[in-house]
Amino acid sequence: MRTELKIRLGIVLIALCFLAVPVLASGGYTTIKQGGTVYIGEQGLDVTAAMGPDSSVGWWASGAAFATTSPGSQVQVTTPSNFYISSSAFGQYTGNWYRLDASGKQDGIAFVVADPQLAIRVIDTTINLDVTNKWIPRGDQAAFQLDTNLNPLFARGVSTTEGITIYVQSPAGGTYSALLDSAGTAHSLLNLAITSPSYQTPWSWDTGNSQYVTGTYTIWAKCEVNNMYNNYGVAGKTVSQQTSLLDQEQNPLISVNVPTTIIITKGITGQATPSSVPITQITSVPATQIPTTTGTPAPINTTMTLPTPTVTNQPVTVETTTPKVAGFGAIIAVISISCLIGFSALNREHKSSSP
Repeated sequence: MRTELKIRLGIVLIALCFLAVPVLASGGYTTIKQGGTVYIGEQGLDVTAAMGPDSSVGWWASGAAFATTSPGSQVQVTTPSNFYISSSAFGQYTGNWYRLDASGKQDGIAFVVADPQLAIRVIDTTINLDVTNKWIPRGDQAAFQLDTNLNPLFARGVSTTEGITIYVQSPAGGTYSALLDSAGTAHSLLNLAITSPSYQTPWSWDTGNSQYVTGTYTIWAKCEVNNMYNNYGVAGKTVSQQTSLLDQEQNPLISVNVPTTIIITKGITGQATPSSVPITQITSVPATQIPTTTGTPAPINTTMTLPTPTVTNQPVTVETTTPKVAGFGAIIAVISISCLIGFSALNREHKSSSP
């Protein structure tokens, strides 16, 4: 029993040790060729080919003379098969980094350090219009465009487990992992491989599908390749700014024709007391501009008060209200009539019994 217990404890300790080891990047995007582009925040990179026989890299400011000046910044590459482009070491020194030989002299380019950039837009492909942070007519097709400098990263190899993920959050708060096109085909939003600096999805989202409710959707993109987001989770860098898209039938910029009330006071002259009698005329003027017609306007009737028009408030969004109980008004009416009949009978009985 003791031996078996020791074996189990040993297995648990080994498992805990593996959990304690930092997760290293893995996949098809870790191998860096000489002169290749790397990004701030990437870890687990294999820069062996980029380093050659050298074990350190140096950076010079633009226009500096390599032969007569020392590098403006220098970094030791102790483990070229597991290298980290930290923001502390490389954040202020983007551009070309060169190998340094044993004497500290420049020995050819090693790699290029870039600050990642990532933004997302929504394109209404039905009318070919950018509708980012705007409104799209329900039923139009929407594609997503990623504006980024990360496309060289995906030229390093192939991976199905890493890439840029697009997040589409519904008005209810849920996030989709795939969206349907007009044919009902589902397209994944996960681990997309970007092939150009302005990459647009080759498919479009059918915003009119019954699975998608009317309302405002929140949309953003994130790159987690080689643990970039966890190491350098800056908005606009490894994760885009959040954008919105209002999906509904009616254009929210079109105002509802709601009448307003204008009070005109006119005086009647020719009387001794009082000198004028104000008569209030209430007229309805639409809130939105409407075409005018030519001709002589009808005279204002100063001898009567026009009825106040009923103002209808039509909201842009549609909200679900609890319906009234059917027949409730009729029940109240019956009770009221019964009460009146009862009161009348009591009154007659009282009168007939009075002396």
